[in-house]
Amino acid sequence: MREIERLRELSFEMGPIRPPSEGGSFSLLIRVTRNCPWSRCKFCYGILYNRERFQVRSLEEIKRDIDAAKEISDILAALARKFGGFSRVASLIDPYLLYGKNLAELDESELKNFQSIVNVFNWVISGGRTVFLQDADSLILPTEKLVEVLVYLRQAFPGLRRITSYARAKSLARRTLEELRELRAAGLSRLHVGLESGDDEVLKYVDKGVTSQEIILAGRRAKDAGFELSLYWMPGLGGRAMTRQHAVNTAKVLNEVNPDFVRTRRFIPRRGTPLYEEWKSGAFQLLSPHEELREIRMMIENLEITGRVCFDHYINPAYKTGYGYSWLFKQDYEGYKFPDEKPKVLEIIDYGLRLDEALYVRAEDLIDKPL
Repeated sequence: MREIERLRELSFEMGPIRPPSEGGSFSLLIRVTRNCPWSRCKFCYGILYNRERFQVRSLEEIKRDIDAAKEISDILAALARKFGGFSRVASLIDPYLLYGKNLAELDESELKNFQSIVNVFNWVISGGRTVFLQDADSLILPTEKLVEVLVYLRQAFPGLRRITSYARAKSLARRTLEELRELRAAGLSRLHVGLESGDDEVLKYVDKGVTSQEIILAGRRAKDAGFELSLYWMPGLGGRAMTRQHAVNTAKVLNEVNPDFVRTRRFIPRRGTPLYEEWKSGAFQLLSPHEELREIRMMIENLEITGRVCFDHYINPAYKTGYGYSWLFKQDYEGYKFPDEKPKVLEIIDYGLRLDEALYVRAEDLIDKPL
């Protein structure tokens, strides 16, 4: 069919990661930068981006990708009308039908094309309402350039309800309130920021490249500009040596910012990172599962926000049952409403501490698992 032939010609570039809360809602992925501008954090070290150099994509490239996504969505809609619904179209999105090959046999161009079609299809059938701008720090772009991208996106997809992005706190702190309000008015609505820790000693130790005061400034400014803000913290990042200060000072920073979401990602040592090597040499001590829970409890006890606390990633505390594994906290993207559900979270932690520690999936068990 003519539509299928055209589909095989269309693709756009996508980066390797996005927040689960965006991928889980099948956001359209539009790459405005490549890789991470810092890549020095000892727990990450740019490994997710293969330590490739940071690049800002040109407006022409970005607009070309938006046009490709738009055309793919239009073709899929036309096919749905022709065949009586998207459930029928789903059967056509198959590597063998499209290329006469299995997925593992696709070359680089075919794989990029297939991934583009799948991303747009999933996005369309989930309502076509959200876009996530990749990679690690879209806020590093000049304001006028990012505004142009946002305007172009909304013109291509008038039904959008949410455009979101990762942002480094450093980049946010460098923006004026007026610039952030301009971006918000242009359609950028939610920001995901890696806090990791609110303790300056921990931040310095892991070479985060930002201070707790810069994080507070960035978070407050984002909130003042009208953004919905997700801050991520990392239990265990201070190891045994700094567990208390990590928990207490993280809560202090979160209280100062009062983000809409606090998202928990416990520290897992990753091969190829400096912190992995320090753990292997014995210079860094991982927390045991109960020590992790006590650190989380300490942070939650000191947390006084009016947002939501989420554990929406499989690396968070889980334990063995007779039926496999069970997560201690619920995994949905909305989490627990604070302060109302704070007692409930503390009760869950206390229940977890009563479980035999040997039942838990330990941090070191997840080293080779994908993020």
